[in-house]
Amino acid sequence: MTRLLIVDDDEAICRMLEFHFLDDDYEVKIAHSVDEGMAVATQFEPELVILDIRMSGKSGLEGLLEFKQLIPNARVIMITAFHDMESTIQAMQGGADDYIHKPIDLQELDNAVNKAMKHLNSSDQEISVEEGSIITSAMVGSSDSMRDVFKTIGRVAGNTATILINGESGTGKELVASAIHNASARRDGPFVAINCAALVETLLESEMFGHERGAFSGAVAQQKGKFSLAENGTLFLDEVGELSSTIQAKLLRVLQEKEFTPVGGRKVLTTNARIIAATNVNLRQAVEDGKFREDLFYRLEVVNIKLPPLRDRISDLQLLVPALLHRINKELNAKVNRLTPEVMSALRNHPWPGNVRELENMLTKAVALCPSDCLTLDLLPSSMIVNQPHLANKTSTDAIREHHYNKPVTSYSLKEIEFEHIKRVLEETGGHKGKACEILGISRPKLQRMLVQLNLDDLTCN
Repeated sequence: MTRLLIVDDDEAICRMLEFHFLDDDYEVKIAHSVDEGMAVATQFEPELVILDIRMSGKSGLEGLLEFKQLIPNARVIMITAFHDMESTIQAMQGGADDYIHKPIDLQELDNAVNKAMKHLNSSDQEISVEEGSIITSAMVGSSDSMRDVFKTIGRVAGNTATILINGESGTGKELVASAIHNASARRDGPFVAINCAALVETLLESEMFGHERGAFSGAVAQQKGKFSLAENGTLFLDEVGELSSTIQAKLLRVLQEKEFTPVGGRKVLTTNARIIAATNVNLRQAVEDGKFREDLFYRLEVVNIKLPPLRDRISDLQLLVPALLHRINKELNAKVNRLTPEVMSALRNHPWPGNVRELENMLTKAVALCPSDCLTLDLLPSSMIVNQPHLANKTSTDAIREHHYNKPVTSYSLKEIEFEHIKRVLEETGGHKGKACEILGISRPKLQRMLVQLNLDDLTCN
């Protein structure tokens, strides 16, 4: 019989789990605090521990470290009623096998237990986090997809494997990279980011690898590249799918040999920077199309993290909106801490082509114009309301009254909605690409590609 220890100060949950696992022929012991659990574990030597995070006395995160010291081969599953990324990362770094939210789904718990038991005799051990360390991030979310992201961050932060983050523009790829860096042993080293789509090839090569004085016109002094500046830290390559074939070949050499040569130089330099790359394009498809090197793709995708678009995790708005408002209030010295039900309904029904970045930009504009402590419907862009008849009659703005559709929103494809939204933004900004990018929360190259795809380029002026 597998020996199972349940540590939770909620007696009802302990009893429910005890009956559940006794039916599955587990040998079960119960404790209501970390100290009591440690005393039981000393004699019982459990093979599996189910450990609550928030308890009186020592927290489950503190208890996790103690259990892993006392019985290092035991598998530990954390449970909690709270949804925060920092606890998830700390739990996974501390050696937890999984992280389950309350109210407990017994099927989800059984799946986690079965998975943990498969590794019971494995010699692989997770990297431990120092007791009392604090990990912070701007990312929030309680959806299954984001919880998986948080767990993966906790698992990979302790090693130096190259990571590829996939996700649409505005989903928070740099936040993920930063969270991995801050949760790693390199946290005291530099976190250096470079946007591979923002520079032409010649400047990008210099930006990445550095250059010698006189290497090209305007190179009046020697300059270190990002690979040198990221020494003992992390280098984040954003929009890596935009790299030219020449830069791809040079990046491959760095990943293989850990060495590079500055532009115009002869001396070969080395780097120990950890590489995290990100892209909003399908690199596997780009490989098949002959636009991206297959060998480089496999070097980058040692670990893959897929970030979901906001439209696929609308439930996270319940956490995202308050978190963003808190940050925006601090930046703008404002005190907007409420929003009407109609506003939340509009947010939930918007397709969010610009993802979290679009949400943040929209809230920033609304807070800046808000005359009270409560966001109301008239502060939202008209394009967010015209497709919602139950909301449109609640605002008096002329733009909404004048704009209408000939068919219900459910009849529109996502491409049609994107077309209408981008068109409206361009009309409101007078075709100004820079302002449109700021409102949509996307980069200029991304906007340009969408304009071409949607045949909207004639609406822009610069």
